[in-house]
Amino acid sequence: MADRISETLQQKLSARLRFYEDIGIELFYRERRAGPRSAMFAATSVASFGATPIASSVATSVAIPVAEDAPEYLAEADTEIRESAFQDAETPAAIEIPDPIAVPATPEDTLPKTPRKLVLPPSPAMRMPEAPKIVLPAPKSGLFDATEKISGDSLLKIRDDIGDCTRCKLHKGRNKIVFADGNPKAKLVFVGEGPGRDEDMQGLPFVGRAGKLLTSMIEAMGLQRQDVYICNVVKCRPPENRLPEPDEIKTCSPFLIRQLDVVDPQVIVALGACAAQTLLQTTRGISHFRGQWQEFRGRKLMATYHPAYLLRNPPAKADVWKDLQMVMAELGLKRGAKSTSAGQSS
Repeated sequence: MADRISETLQQKLSARLRFYEDIGIELFYRERRAGPRSAMFAATSVASFGATPIASSVATSVAIPVAEDAPEYLAEADTEIRESAFQDAETPAAIEIPDPIAVPATPEDTLPKTPRKLVLPPSPAMRMPEAPKIVLPAPKSGLFDATEKISGDSLLKIRDDIGDCTRCKLHKGRNKIVFADGNPKAKLVFVGEGPGRDEDMQGLPFVGRAGKLLTSMIEAMGLQRQDVYICNVVKCRPPENRLPEPDEIKTCSPFLIRQLDVVDPQVIVALGACAAQTLLQTTRGISHFRGQWQEFRGRKLMATYHPAYLLRNPPAKADVWKDLQMVMAELGLKRGAKSTSAGQSS
């Protein structure tokens, strides 16, 4: 390859640049991507350095469009510049790439590879959680469960223990303590709720209007009043004949329990809700268990309506009579039979 381009080509290139200056596009030509005066620099670079990259740059940079009104010799010069740049450029020799260097195999690579097993540390022995112990609540003790039968107890002793009682607020308005009435060895006991006005005046249970009705009921069973035992939950009259309050029942009912243990009847008849709920330790209404046998401290108990309720609601007498017939059957009584103690007073 010649060290310099031909003089004729240099003249043509200079003439082309002058043409650009004459038509006023020298500034546009300077701002081309190849940089200022790129065409001239590229052309002269081929002659000065003779490097292949420069020749390739000339081929790219000199490819500038020629104005439509440019002289013919300029168009010919542009073609000759292209051809000369490629003819004079040396074709680079093929680059030889050396073969990859063989790395000798290590002893480890020559050994057969076996998959490694993942060895986990021994896990602690799994223990099944113990089932939680279910602790059932202790059965609720009734009011009278802790009341044990007193050896050698008697009705007289119970009355003496009551004395002139001031244990609850009922004593403030009472006239007399109403303890009980009837046979102390009776097989049948009637339990009411508390004394009324007449009872408070006489000191005997069931002597008013309700008491007279109870006496008629007893006689209908073939018994006399003195054949049965009659008592109440509380021994003093509640004001205005109201129902006894819980604290009053809790204070006085232990004496009732002692009375029932001493008499030791075969059947107990609870008259009214207060007596039935106290003995059975329930809050259910009497209509839920009336006419059904219940149990109280080893004895049969029948709950029925109070005689005072029957005075206000006479149709309920039929239900009470059914209950009393069940009591009669339990005691072996027959309707119309006369008691051997009829007419005797206690």
